[in-house]
Amino acid sequence: MPDLITAFALFGAVLVLAPLASGVVQRAPLSFPIIFLGLGILLGDRAFGVLSLTPDDPSLEVVATLTLALVLFIDALKLRLDEVGDDWVLPILTLGPGAIVTIVLVSMGAYLLLGFSTIDSILIGAILASTDPVVLRDVLRDERIPRSIRRTLDVEAGTNDIVVLPTVLILIAIANSQAGGFLNWSEFLLKLLVLGPLAGAVVGAAGGWAIGKADERFGIGKEYQALYGIGLVLVSYVAGVQVGGDGFLAAFAAGLTVTALEFELCDCFLDYGDVTAEMMMFLAFVLFGAVISSMQFPISTGRMLIFAAVVIVVARPVAMWLVLRRARISQVAQRTIGWFGPRGLSALLFALLVVHSGLGSGEHILSVVGVVVMVSVVVHGMTASPLGAWYARQVEDRTLEEERETSASGLFRDESGEHRIPRISPDQLAELLSSPDPPIVLDVRTRSQFDEDPSRIPGSIRVKPDHLLEWIDNQERRDRLVVAYCT
Repeated sequence: MPDLITAFALFGAVLVLAPLASGVVQRAPLSFPIIFLGLGILLGDRAFGVLSLTPDDPSLEVVATLTLALVLFIDALKLRLDEVGDDWVLPILTLGPGAIVTIVLVSMGAYLLLGFSTIDSILIGAILASTDPVVLRDVLRDERIPRSIRRTLDVEAGTNDIVVLPTVLILIAIANSQAGGFLNWSEFLLKLLVLGPLAGAVVGAAGGWAIGKADERFGIGKEYQALYGIGLVLVSYVAGVQVGGDGFLAAFAAGLTVTALEFELCDCFLDYGDVTAEMMMFLAFVLFGAVISSMQFPISTGRMLIFAAVVIVVARPVAMWLVLRRARISQVAQRTIGWFGPRGLSALLFALLVVHSGLGSGEHILSVVGVVVMVSVVVHGMTASPLGAWYARQVEDRTLEEERETSASGLFRDESGEHRIPRISPDQLAELLSSPDPPIVLDVRTRSQFDEDPSRIPGSIRVKPDHLLEWIDNQERRDRLVVAYCT
């Protein structure tokens, strides 16, 4: 465990280095995970020896636990159930089988290439099925990529942990024989999948209601509302553990309950929570880098690199090709989604859970996951900006189907039937425009169509088709007729 001065220096370095490096990260084929994971490796035992950590170090456990709980809570808050409406289950159910296929393919690779036992191989497959929103950050913020594709990746990164985490916990129980017999397994699953999330949901509901009422009656300062959100994360985690469940699932359930019940947590919490989570994630990357630097690798580096290539280049693209065959997207989009399933902090945190469970092969599993994460952080971090530029060129050259959608569910929706949009003729539009209360006319042509012919209907507003939701969110008046045209 680092001494006080080392801990202060480490945290201070993260807080100073992140802002200083931000400009470079935006312009160079780099990412923050590359920088901070690399910093941890340099500080570790195999380089400068400044930071000596083992996987069971208490400081790593504290940082990792707080980081994962906070990330899961914020991910749940950001799930826009209003955006996808009745179709919210569709992208999740479609991407869910993708996680299953990924687990199967990665498990086969771990078994055949690395010689792990069946249960350990499946554990590795489940851990590496997790995608990391931290490594995806540059892609999710790149507006050159159509919003529906970014949203699909965002939905997956924000929800697949909640599928992967219970799977990992159940596999750990099987590997350690923590539950035996029907009644014991029933009790274990009841606590894990019902009581823990229920405790978190109660905390989320009570907490969301309480801050709303208190703010309405007394007025709560934004700085205190921001701190309140962090408190909800911690209380929900503790509540989940106290009922015998999992604190991480409880934290996610708390955030999801706040979203589902439409309680208004101050935007200041999301801003503050995002910044706090980001700093904690950077610190966690440094600590994991130091841990990886100190570990012994029982498997040859060559075989582990081949395995990493199987995970990144084979398993993920094949799984996404299978589940996206019926989606209304271009091959460009399909390849983008298939490529960007980066492994990062979530995978390391799940592997750490295996180590802390006492499983004999836990450190070997963490070492393999660490190598895959290092490779993923580098290759995905370095390709994010070039891929965005490549996608932008494709969009400029021709109209891509995914440009016409604003949400992830829209990519899987049938355009016929109830989803068909009513149409009016040019003469009807001309008549409406001459009325006392004319409609708002939106020019929603795709990028390539607009570039070819920038002329537009007088008075119309230019809105990219995949940015419609943002435009709607910014409208104060909702009673005016809106007419959109694309060609």
